[in-house]
Amino acid sequence: MAAKVMDFPVKNPFSCASRTSQNLGKVKFFAIRCSVSVSPDTMIVSGSGQRPWKIADARLVLEDGSVWRAKSFGAMGTQIGEVVFNTSLTGYQEILTDPSYAGQFVLMTNPHIGNTGVNLDDEESRQCFLAGLVVRSLSISTSNWRCKQTLGDYLEERNIMGIYDVDTRAITRRLREDGSLIGVLSTEDSKTDEELLQMSRTWDIVGVDLISGVSCNAPYEWLEKTDPEWEFITNGRAGENLHVVAYDFGIKHNILRRLASLGCKITVVPSTWPASETLKLKPDGVLFSNGPGDPSAVPYAVETVKEIVGKVPVYGICMGHQLLGLALGGKTFKMKFGHHGGNHPVRNLRNGRVEISAQNHNYAVDPASLPEGVEVTHVNLNDGSCAGLAFPALRIMTLQYHPEASPGPHDSDPAFSEFVELMRKEK
Repeated sequence: MAAKVMDFPVKNPFSCASRTSQNLGKVKFFAIRCSVSVSPDTMIVSGSGQRPWKIADARLVLEDGSVWRAKSFGAMGTQIGEVVFNTSLTGYQEILTDPSYAGQFVLMTNPHIGNTGVNLDDEESRQCFLAGLVVRSLSISTSNWRCKQTLGDYLEERNIMGIYDVDTRAITRRLREDGSLIGVLSTEDSKTDEELLQMSRTWDIVGVDLISGVSCNAPYEWLEKTDPEWEFITNGRAGENLHVVAYDFGIKHNILRRLASLGCKITVVPSTWPASETLKLKPDGVLFSNGPGDPSAVPYAVETVKEIVGKVPVYGICMGHQLLGLALGGKTFKMKFGHHGGNHPVRNLRNGRVEISAQNHNYAVDPASLPEGVEVTHVNLNDGSCAGLAFPALRIMTLQYHPEASPGPHDSDPAFSEFVELMRKEK
């Protein structure tokens, strides 16, 4: 390291002299020359063996041919999935453990993710089912009293890929304009962009049974209620002595907690559980849960729903709503980019109330295809799509969104009490 003193004439900033008579002073500058050996090819500091900062080591290649360079966190490797964007500001851990995201890369539009870390209390299922996570800025630190682990470590342990330092706004605009796209996420240098592009163009999520990969394998009884610290209802015994059989198409734990908090006895059964076995349990009601993918790809589930409808009160949430629509003779269709987020306004047409809802689905029921007697009870105010149905003659109620989530924070929770009331009337 060497230093050289240099004299440079400058105008004296404190001089009051006229322009024709200016005093010039001298300021001494030090030019410091540092000698650090850095390889221009690898940008590795000599002797350290490590880069002084993380560089882009991952690619997201979309089926439209665009390639997005990014930095990786979580697991490494190559993964394929459908890219969807989620507009939630918080709740990324609930999103990660929502089975309805199976087969999808979730892009968070909120730019700063990871600052609250993760904790065991916010899990919505037994594992992470999504294909990967895409964020703009990954927090370098966590600050939350419940934090047990960083987001990066959490994903790495569960073998889930993530990328950051990518232009999520640009990708979101592309998805809004072109619709959901298949993408391939890779950290493997051995794979060319062309190979990854070909992978994205030869894989499809439409028509694939994703439910069977997220459902439980055997029936079990659910006992856990909402933690008293978070409980807000006062009629915790409204569902006492009521037995609910819940079909697990990818069910979220908080759906079960809300029913248990109302006093219901709950038996959870696999997606392939025969309707005859369910009816042998003599339930007071049956819940058809949320789940991933295309409802038309699971005809066995539609047949199960058909065999149960009309025999006991039923409640369908998300995928359950779509399966009930198909069972009633209606049609479903794939939306352009779906609804994913915790800020979707829904109007309850029965009472005029507007609920702020949490939604996660790429398919919707076409209300025009439903038979006479089916009532549209809720409408999404963003696009006018069907968000809820009722068929009083067959004791059916459905919601396309998630009443157990709390973005409102409790706008939609009364739906569980309505289901309890429906069962009580029947009983």
